[in-house]
Amino acid sequence: MASTVEKKDNHVVVVTIDVPAEDFSDALQRAFRKNASRFSVPGFRKGKAPMSIVTKYYGEGVLYDDAIEFAATPAYAAAIEEHDLEPVVRPEMDILEISRETGMKFTVTITVKPEVELGQYRGVEVIMPEYTVSDEDVEKELLRIQERNSRLIPVEDRAVQEGDTANIDYEGFLDEVPFEGGKGASYDLRIGSNTFIPGFEEQLIGHNAGESFDIDVTFPEDYANEELKGKAVVFKVTINEIKTRELPVLDDEFAKDVSEFDTLAEYKESLRAKQAESAQKRAEAEFEDNVVKTVVANATVDIPDVMIEQEVDRMVAEQRNQMRYQGIELEQYLEYLGQTLDSFKEHMRETAGNRVRTQLVMETISKKEDIRADAEEIEAEIERMATMYGMKAEDLRERIPAGEDDFVGESVISRKTIELLTASAVKLAQPEEKPEAKPAKAKSTRAKKAKAKDAAPPAADPETTSDGQTAE
Repeated sequence: MASTVEKKDNHVVVVTIDVPAEDFSDALQRAFRKNASRFSVPGFRKGKAPMSIVTKYYGEGVLYDDAIEFAATPAYAAAIEEHDLEPVVRPEMDILEISRETGMKFTVTITVKPEVELGQYRGVEVIMPEYTVSDEDVEKELLRIQERNSRLIPVEDRAVQEGDTANIDYEGFLDEVPFEGGKGASYDLRIGSNTFIPGFEEQLIGHNAGESFDIDVTFPEDYANEELKGKAVVFKVTINEIKTRELPVLDDEFAKDVSEFDTLAEYKESLRAKQAESAQKRAEAEFEDNVVKTVVANATVDIPDVMIEQEVDRMVAEQRNQMRYQGIELEQYLEYLGQTLDSFKEHMRETAGNRVRTQLVMETISKKEDIRADAEEIEAEIERMATMYGMKAEDLRERIPAGEDDFVGESVISRKTIELLTASAVKLAQPEEKPEAKPAKAKSTRAKKAKAKDAAPPAADPETTSDGQTAE
């Protein structure tokens, strides 16, 4: 078997492969043995005619489909290994010559993985973010917990106020015609939550339970639904009930009820400690992410369009699965947003390109640094993934098809590569934010004149001479 490679544009190569006559003859024999039972030749029982008779009766081409597969598959694999090629898509094959006497000559057109020219990846300088926890942060978290432990109580003696929860029935009309998605019944709407379009919630304030009235609003110009964006509509609303949120008192008893601490002061300190830990993890995650981005930016790689298209398709499939998990098809979701599948894909191309670029750079670094995953690390990764998915490790192993567990090792190698980059990176202090310079206040003309008058010597009396005598 002989093969040659011709490079084309955009990382496409054409490999020409010659299969010797002897090898192709063997492939024909295998193809005949596979299909012998289905051949019927006059004078022979079905499946009993020899190969020479079958090919004479039907023609040699009757065996080509299987013979090509038997001959081309090992020849293609050998050529890929010989020329150290990494295909990224299924190759396209063209047969140039084929016969028992001459063998088979064919070409495969392949898009191959591009080479990455690495820049600096060890010791890159990256700013380490700093996130501090203020008293205000602690109070906000305490308020969130307080609200989570609150209860709604009915209001009967007043109208809707900011912060209340109004239970409403509503229906929207565009040009006096109900529009899709504009109707709801017994909906609990918290005033001030900005759940509905601007202007809706504010118009509930001042109305009492049992009232029915109209609300006039205009959908924003950037609203997702093309038919409603920028349109003035009318909602017919009925308030069924008004409730207000009663918050528990923030004291030591509250701390005992919601935590293992005996005093509110201790509980606040525990919240501060948790927020500080969370802030540190956030800073470290951002630092790691920025290290990777810096390393990728330092590298040079020309990505074939087909790799980006494949990644877009993967991202669309991920989004489709997420939508189905929520009980909606992706096409329905896009229709609601006023988008087509093509426009959605185009919107994802930049992110897909960044993903592919990052993957290629990380793979190149891991190979250069000879980073590998051993059996113990792979087992630990399965345990980690099982915990993340809320599964038992043995259940996860059973779900991984045989021979398709490479992704576990790749995950380990990827993480170890990022750890290497992060450990060698130089942490720069976050620059202090300079206070904005306040513009100098303009001095009034009156003030300028007053100062000038005070500073200037008194003007000479036109009727007085320089020696103080009066001129006659």
